[in-house]
Amino acid sequence: MRILVVCGAGASSTFVALRIRKTAQARSLPVTAEACPLDFLAARLPGAAVVLLGPHLGDRLDAVRSTAAQAGVAVVVLPDTIFSSPSGDEALDLALDAAGAMSPQGEPQRSDGGPTHG
Repeated sequence: MRILVVCGAGASSTFVALRIRKTAQARSLPVTAEACPLDFLAARLPGAAVVLLGPHLGDRLDAVRSTAAQAGVAVVVLPDTIFSSPSGDEALDLALDAAGAMSPQGEPQRSDGGPTHG
């Protein structure tokens, strides 16, 4: 599974991506995590499973979700504490949960397992 950690310029997301990779490796999970500046998101979406959006970009969530939905990629806004977290557990768990909530067609799932349509 490929995770994109998105922030404004890519600097703070680099540390989160590194912690996610270390945590995934410790759990023996086939996960890659990459930092991605917001300006390059559309070009980097192909092949991604989840976008983890920096909390400071929450005001851009609708636009990011719209762009990501076209590629069948889930989007999660990270909590404010994510950049100071010493491990990648919380971010990785959020990504795994989001990826598990997507149907094979890239649509969000209802709690009963069917795709949601809105």
